[in-house]
Amino acid sequence: MKALIDLHCHTIASGHAYSTLKENIEEASKKGLTYLGVSDHAPGMPGSTHPYYFGNLGVVKDEIEGIKILKGIEANIIDYDGTIDMPEDVVGKLDYVIASLHPPCIDFGTIEENTQAILKVMDNPEVKIIGHLDDSRYPVDYETIVKKAKDKGVLLEINNSSLRPNSFRVGAIENAKVLLNLCKKYETKVIFGSDAHIYYQVGSFENCEKIVKDVDFPGNLIVNYSEEDIKNIFFVKK
Repeated sequence: MKALIDLHCHTIASGHAYSTLKENIEEASKKGLTYLGVSDHAPGMPGSTHPYYFGNLGVVKDEIEGIKILKGIEANIIDYDGTIDMPEDVVGKLDYVIASLHPPCIDFGTIEENTQAILKVMDNPEVKIIGHLDDSRYPVDYETIVKKAKDKGVLLEINNSSLRPNSFRVGAIENAKVLLNLCKKYETKVIFGSDAHIYYQVGSFENCEKIVKDVDFPGNLIVNYSEEDIKNIFFVKK
């Protein structure tokens, strides 16, 4: 199966990424993607941009060089009640929100605190994806999260960058396997994200593909492979 979409991609607007949106689009075309997301870091991340940047994403065409563009954000969860660092009136205009735990934005909590943060953020109707839920510095109750993600229709990300041998995230490979096995048990859908911070990482899912093969994870639960799932989740207004 061939991946059609990559929604976790950063540009120079994130402050610590190195490519432009145009360069990312060109790479998506080269890799044969159909859909590309722009999901720069929200303002709570040091070095990132102002909310105006996200409010102005409407100037970006819906299709460029044959690639359908989705406009999103990687928002920071900033407390254990699942609050994100972007106003509702801005995120409501975006195509999707990835919600993630990042060390500059929230302290490493207990299993109970981190789990509550994820469960609460999934109640936000704009949040479509939980990003890189694979870092042992943020321990969570995976089973409780997987069950709620299934109920809410929120996608859990398998993050290609986390699974690199030199990743700064702790225990990512082992944690991703636990997550995937629970998703298989409860038939909860996942999405691959490159977490690209430079153009040549866009659409690269080799680490994701290896780990799903290792745990014999069913392809029908991977949204990147399904045009129907992509359209229903990201293009049908609820």
